[in-house]
Amino acid sequence: MTDSAQVLKKTSLHGRHQALGARMAPFGGWEMPIEYAGLSSEHMAVRTAAGLFDVSHMGEIELAGSDALDAIQRISCNDASKLEVGQAQYSALTTPQGTLVDDILVYRLASDHFMLVVNAANIGKDYAWVSEKIRSAGDVVAVNSSSRYALLAVQGPAAVEVVQPLVGIELSELKYYCFANGEVAGQRATISRTGYTGEDGLEIYLAARAADAVWQALTDSGKSVGLVPAGLGARDTLRLEAGMRLYGNDMDENTTVLEAGLGWMVAWEKPEFLGHEVLRQQKSEGLARKLIGFEMVGRGIARPGFSVLVDGRPVGRVTSGTQTPFLKKAIGMAYLPVEYTSVGSQFKVEIRGRPINARVVPVPFYKRRRS
Repeated sequence: MTDSAQVLKKTSLHGRHQALGARMAPFGGWEMPIEYAGLSSEHMAVRTAAGLFDVSHMGEIELAGSDALDAIQRISCNDASKLEVGQAQYSALTTPQGTLVDDILVYRLASDHFMLVVNAANIGKDYAWVSEKIRSAGDVVAVNSSSRYALLAVQGPAAVEVVQPLVGIELSELKYYCFANGEVAGQRATISRTGYTGEDGLEIYLAARAADAVWQALTDSGKSVGLVPAGLGARDTLRLEAGMRLYGNDMDENTTVLEAGLGWMVAWEKPEFLGHEVLRQQKSEGLARKLIGFEMVGRGIARPGFSVLVDGRPVGRVTSGTQTPFLKKAIGMAYLPVEYTSVGSQFKVEIRGRPINARVVPVPFYKRRRS
């Protein structure tokens, strides 16, 4: 069943988005704002000032119990034992084949209490997977707590300046991939130094009933620095410039963690986790294909699904692709046979029936300047 054929879920800010004139569209089973004033202007605002996103469609699964850490170590590929309370990490739920059930964030809320943040379209699947795989793990329970949370993201170089007047904690002391509990505009919240845009930013977890008041407070606080509401369209072009993968496009249950270029988040020192045998074998023997970043050499924009050609023969498809507002070039990602994946290698993308030249380039395409 497609998004358009099913009853779409709505975030608690749905009415706010409509009042702001957002263009709404189905995404992952939700009706979400794609753009407000325009994708390019929203993208540029995040790169130069700040953007405010409603990402309440993301899911949250909590694991608690004396064996919660052991359970997470078994079902995910990163090393959650390295997390202190108040820290988060990027990881993945892996299958026995080393492929990705989903990419996730793991938050350590307490010594025996963790939260997994999962992709919107995968909430039901991930919860079922986690529940099944931890069944024999001992003292641990999983709860799908997605309905408890709204999630707002303030992203951009002015993000801290926007949020700081509304909180009692010193945000400059909150390090990347760390979080703290407190209040935002008088509403209880968890404030996390994370994001999906390649910029500095904060993600705010709070009760759904508080989301509208906090959205308005953030909007008012950000007026002086150029904060704008931003939709999922800009979020997608921003994450692509930053080389961040999108589940369902750039990786899925048919691609391994190494093929997706995410080997850096595998905790090889862990004795075992789901899929570790396959991933260790791939690491030892090498890959047949892997995900690369590319830019178009000829005129044309590579879109997801376009055929990728090497020596005139199809070898795969574009997984992500766009014309980026900030870099002002056509970029994308695709899986190529490993022998064609070195930087500078040339191949072609079939655009409207014509093979157009492209070349492999380093990922990420964009890196923010760090102070």
